[in-house]
Amino acid sequence: MKKTLAAAVGLAAMLILGALPAGATHSWNGYHWARTSNPFTVKLGDNVSSTWDSILKTTSSDWSQSKVLDTAIVAGGSPNKRCRATSGRVEVCNGTYGNNGWLGVAQIWLASGTKHITQGTVKLNDTYFNTPQYNTVAWRNLVSCQEVGHTLGLDHQDENFNNPPLGTCMDYTSDPGPNQHPNAHDYEELEIIYAHLDSTTTVDGSAGSLPEAVPSFAPATRVSRSHYVDRLPNGDTLVTYVIWAD
Repeated sequence: MKKTLAAAVGLAAMLILGALPAGATHSWNGYHWARTSNPFTVKLGDNVSSTWDSILKTTSSDWSQSKVLDTAIVAGGSPNKRCRATSGRVEVCNGTYGNNGWLGVAQIWLASGTKHITQGTVKLNDTYFNTPQYNTVAWRNLVSCQEVGHTLGLDHQDENFNNPPLGTCMDYTSDPGPNQHPNAHDYEELEIIYAHLDSTTTVDGSAGSLPEAVPSFAPATRVSRSHYVDRLPNGDTLVTYVIWAD
């Protein structure tokens, strides 16, 4: 987000002011988890502190209302703010990452030559969430929901901060209150993204371990103000979405 939601931790996309038309798309470039059946389950590794536990539970419950997927909170595989990725799942972490301008970052790894997500991470920046401006349930819900939404393959619905809130966490807004949870269009888009089945699966570690990497945030990798793409030495791709603080 720019001021408040300036970039969706991870990956995201948005629409425009007012209600979205039925069938409006906000897929994140077609990125998706490969799987052979629906519904499937994406594991969320709990590496967060007690302050974030209830927020993560709300996020997981929200996205599990989808008809095509569930999320399940499991023991974290990276119990520190480094947030090392684990194949086949999403690690969720929090920490004081510094005054670097972002509230949250979502990252996904794509298997070489495909749009198949093989692992993901979500980082929540307590440097900002420990301040009065962002230390609210509404802000925490919005950022957590949006970043996890990115790791499922969703982009933002809207990136104009001056538009009225759309009532979805996949919206850029200066008012987090109405935008703490997914809306019907988010669930509809997930059904579109996962309408097809794959012959293989990348869920739950079946893709094997992939190399750790960090986004360069370099101009050459920048797709937009909050969207970065890095090509890894093994041919895989690391995609990053950022929610910027004010």
